[in-house]
Amino acid sequence: MAQSSESNGLPYRPCVGITLIAPSGGVFVGRRRRDAGPEHVDGPHQWQMPQGGIDPGEDPAAAALRELYEETNVPAEALRPLGEVPDWLAYDLPPAVMKQAWTGRYRGQSQKWFAYGFVGSEDQIDVLRPGGGAHKPEFEAWRWARFEELPDLVVPFKRPVYEAVVAAFAGLSAWAERA
Repeated sequence: MAQSSESNGLPYRPCVGITLIAPSGGVFVGRRRRDAGPEHVDGPHQWQMPQGGIDPGEDPAAAALRELYEETNVPAEALRPLGEVPDWLAYDLPPAVMKQAWTGRYRGQSQKWFAYGFVGSEDQIDVLRPGGGAHKPEFEAWRWARFEELPDLVVPFKRPVYEAVVAAFAGLSAWAERA
């Protein structure tokens, strides 16, 4: 991605992304809260898959499980590991958003993406009281989406990352049939 002069020298924020796939082949997407900020919400582009920062010294796979629980309430016992994107995928924030997000410390995010099959029950998913109510909700609603619609749901500057994730994981939509 093109680097703006404002992002020169700024690092990427290390992050994980999670593609949670239902037995039906649908992918979990949450609608970001309207107060989530411009790095998450842009007009009709309010939906995204769970993602979040990696704590210092934290393993990316552990961060993915933690973030998924903190955002959706889905515990590790309700997951079946399906794969990960081998490379880190990065996006740059637009300059106006960069000044607001993370107090201007990062140019964007570099993300490690993981795919999990959902083997729990939908009543375990609780985006309004995630982490058993211990975490502030990041989503105000959720639904299952088709792989092919994912890039159009997210804010435009994240679209290339979502296209790469779809290309990497779309073959996993029938994971339950092969289980």
